[in-house]
Amino acid sequence: MDVAQTDGFMVAALAEAKRAGERGEVPIGAIVVADGRIVASAGNETRALNDVTAHAEILAIRRAAEAVGDERLSGADLYVTLEPCTMCAAAISFARIRRLYYGAEDPKGGGVDNGVRFYTQPTCHHAPEVYSGLGETESATLLRDFFQNRR
Repeated sequence: MDVAQTDGFMVAALAEAKRAGERGEVPIGAIVVADGRIVASAGNETRALNDVTAHAEILAIRRAAEAVGDERLSGADLYVTLEPCTMCAAAISFARIRRLYYGAEDPKGGGVDNGVRFYTQPTCHHAPEVYSGLGETESATLLRDFFQNRR
């Protein structure tokens, strides 16, 4: 996959994050790509659904699995604006996502390159290739502005 296409997918994830922020949700967006096309997208919906598991990654994975008719998304890539938490990292592993691209690191709540580092644990059955920093500045700015406006 070329860099321009990868950047374009992160732009789509950032658009989902912006929409989530406009709804009053923490502005995180995710998209699932299979065979070079977006098969599912989501922004956080924890408040709208009163569901602590309704993170952008989880919703995008659920929608992608429904779209392709399989709970395993082998060969699919996930683009998300913030480093996934441990719950989402586990879902990514269980779905057998091939590659994870994320924007900003999450030193407090991340579970990939921070925190428990889920994919390095011996109990992790599948670890995707991980690429961080894609759209990092835009992702971090969205989050920072969202929380500054809440204070």
